Parts: sequence; structure tokens; C-alpha cells
Amino acid sequence: MHDLKKLRSDPAAFDAALARRGLAPVAETIVQEDEGRRAALSELHQAQAERKTIARDIGQAKKQGLDSAALEEKAVRLRDRIAELETRSNALTQQIEDVLKSLPNQLDASVPDGRDESENVVIHQTGAVPEFSFTPKQHFELGEALGLMDFPTATKLSGARFVMLKGALARLERAIGQYMLDTHTQEFGYQETTVPLLVNDAAMYGTDKLPKFAEDSFHTDDGRWLIPTGEVPLTATVMGEMLPADVLPIRLTTLSSCFRSEAGSAGRDVRGMLRQHQFTKCELVSIVRPEESEAEHERMTRAAETILERLGLPYRRVLLCAGDTGFGAAKTFDLEAWLPGQQAWREVSSCSNTKDFQARRMNARYRSEDGPAFVHTLNGSGLAVGRVMIALMEVYQTEGGQIRIPEPLKPYMGGLEQIG
Repeated sequence: MHDLKKLRSDPAAFDAALARRGLAPVAETIVQEDEGRRAALSELHQAQAERKTIARDIGQAKKQGLDSAALEEKAVRLRDRIAELETRSNALTQQIEDVLKSLPNQLDASVPDGRDESENVVIHQTGAVPEFSFTPKQHFELGEALGLMDFPTATKLSGARFVMLKGALARLERAIGQYMLDTHTQEFGYQETTVPLLVNDAAMYGTDKLPKFAEDSFHTDDGRWLIPTGEVPLTATVMGEMLPADVLPIRLTTLSSCFRSEAGSAGRDVRGMLRQHQFTKCELVSIVRPEESEAEHERMTRAAETILERLGLPYRRVLLCAGDTGFGAAKTFDLEAWLPGQQAWREVSSCSNTKDFQARRMNARYRSEDGPAFVHTLNGSGLAVGRVMIALMEVYQTEGGQIRIPEPLKPYMGGLEQIG
């Protein structure tokens, strides 16, 4: 949600920010509607005050035995006018809110201009792209040949875009997630949290998933939502709260199942585990003071990068351009791992600073020295477990189709050296 006072003070700047995302100007319309709303509210308050005065005059007239018919007729007209003004002001308020709810976050000044992902900026690359003496296979070719990655059975049970992992691959997925949790909690100060996988409308709206992304999530018959990411329940823990300043920063992490309908992705990544309806992700969330959010964004991104570095996976950090930055984000770094089987860089993490965008939607504030202020919220994958496993399988594959286990994961795998 956007600050209406800030919009009124500089409509041109607001429209300029929208233009960076390729959106048409709306500030003038919002300002006009807000002026109409404020005028209606002002007249409404005057009419309500006048109605109280007339009610008192009618009471006195009746006590004195005087004719109050004219006053009563005026009271009826006022009642009707008040109802009109209430309807008008409520309608204008709703119109303004509907427009503001539909508008994305304003971009940070450091976000480069650009139309789409082709204009994102690579900040750095870490690790050499591996070379093979053979043609590397894709993860699903490796997993199916090992008999440990079963798509047909999952499809029989649930439909397309599901997978069943078995044996050592199932354990590898668990090991990766456990390693991420241990690293983020023990080294980076995130508090491990077990979250509900079902949330209400308020939690989804507050984390900018509603109304825009309703079709991308699964909705239950009783009106709840399967979480598309652990960001939703973690961030929504501060929904409606007035936090003491000394509890900030709050850093939370969870390893959870996530669910996405993948609406509009027909034909994309249909083979393998890259784009699934259900997947596991280690999520990082920070709630901080506004002046701390830029440094926290870097800290969070480095925490995610550390996992990739220790697992020996080549990756690059990418700053998303204006046209590719997500709806709720002011600035986003993507981390992309190299997949030898695809010969491509693929996203394994997005770390975003939403500034006060989510906080305004969920009314999450803290007691600053200058009075109540909105917190800043950040979220990032630390990392997407399935996608990291894909990268690991392809980078650590052997010519015979085995998968070597990176050193950090061996304790979680019972000392196993390789799969296959």
C-alpha cells in the first residue's frame, strides 16, 4: 500500500515511479477522488453536528409545547443528506483503496531501468563453470536412471508438476534443507520457526499476494490459502503489531512446503523439478527499522550466497531491472546457479527489500523516537531446496551417472560419499 499523503504532496514523482515499471499515470485521478472524498467527509461532519443541534432543539420545543414540525422536517432532510454523504465518501474511499492496492511498490533509486529479465544486471559471479569430459545430463535424467526420482507415480496421485523422491535422493533433499536451517540459525542469527501452511486472507493481503496473485495460489473450501512461500506466515507475525524498538531487528527462518498453482506457466519447464506445484524452501524474513533495511538486504543476500559457496555451486548475483522486479519489492537480488545439464543459469533465490510496502498493508509499526513508524520488511530464499538439489545433482554428477556428495552435506547423509 502507498502513502496517500506522500502521493498528494508530489503527484508527479508518484507517476514517474510508476512509469519506471511501464505503468500509466494515476496520481491526478487519485488526488481528485481524494479531494472529493475529503469534501464529502467535511460536509458529512458538518451535517452530523447540525443534526445533533436540531435534535436538541426538537427536544426543547416539545418540552415547551411548541410546534416542532419544521425542525423535524429539516431533521429528515439532514438524515437523507447524511446517508448520501456517507455513501459517497465510502465509495470514493473504496475506489482510492482499490487503485492503491493494485499498484506495485515504488522502486529503489538503485534499481536499473529495463523492460524484462534480459536487462537485469549481473553484479558478480562466484565459482567457475565446471567442465566435463562427457555430456552432462539433466537432473531428471540422473534421478530417473537411479530409480530415485519418480514422476509417473506422482502424476498418478496428484497430476502434473509433482514428484516423488526416494531413498538417497529423498535423504539428500532433507539434508540440504537441514544444512540451510543450521547455517542460518547458528551463524546468521535467524530464529527457526515452524509455520502454518494454511493462512487467511489478511496474511496473504498483507504480504502483497492478494488480490493480484490470487490465481497463483491454492484456495481451500473453508476460505484459507496454502502458503506460496514461508514469507507469508513469517512476515505476517507482525501484522497489526506496535513493536518496541528494542526488539528490532527480528530475523526469522523456516523450512516449509510451499504451494503454487503455476498459473500461466503452461509449457515452461515441463520436465523435471524446476517448476512444481509443491516444493520445499528455506525462507528468510527480516523486520527492521527503515534506516537498517538497505544493510539488512545485503546481509540477507550474503547469508544465502554463503550456502551456495560452501556447497561449491557456481552462482551469480543479479540485480533485477525495473521491468523484472516483483510487485511488492523495491529492490531484488536474484541468485542464479549454473545447471550443466541445461547449460543455463537458473534462479535459486530471490532476496527482496519491500521497505514499508508490506508494513502499510498489514499495519505493522514500531515505536520510534519520533513516534509510531512503519517497519521495513525483507524476505529471501535461503534457499529453494529443490532447485539447489537440481544444481548439486548436475554439478556433482559423474560419467557413470552417480552423484557425489559435497563435504558439508556428508554428516547429514550418514557419511555417504556418493549416490548411485
